[in-house]
Amino acid sequence: MSDGGLPANSYNSLAWIVGEPMIGEGTWIGAFTVIDASGGLVIGSGCDIASGVHIYTHSSAMRCVSGRRYDHVDRAPVSIGDRVFVGANSVISMGVTIGDEAIVAAGSVVTRDVPARTIVAGAPARITGHVDLSDPEHPVTSKTGGDPR
Repeated sequence: MSDGGLPANSYNSLAWIVGEPMIGEGTWIGAFTVIDASGGLVIGSGCDIASGVHIYTHSSAMRCVSGRRYDHVDRAPVSIGDRVFVGANSVISMGVTIGDEAIVAAGSVVTRDVPARTIVAGAPARITGHVDLSDPEHPVTSKTGGDPR
């Protein structure tokens, strides 16, 4: 245990990491994150997982609402590609795949797969733009072609 009472990990002493996620080289994980790898989790290389992000690979919802007649916790792996940015206080649900070089805006709730080089925002997260790496000066474009900043 670290001084904060959380299990020790090599990413951030203020992050709670459960299970054994596979995390790529150069990935940064912010404080106050909850990373649940109990159902399988792969995070690629060069990602930024901002503070307050929750990544879940399980759900006890059906067990809870059934009065425990549904006697197990559902689990499904999460896969996050290389060079993905996940904004502060976002939630990624079990079973989701996020493609390479995608952006998840702060506060988003990701319940469906996110294609590579796609920008999603909202609750639930919806596509709001795309990443175009052919123009390094303006790599982010909205659905209408403008700059979403």
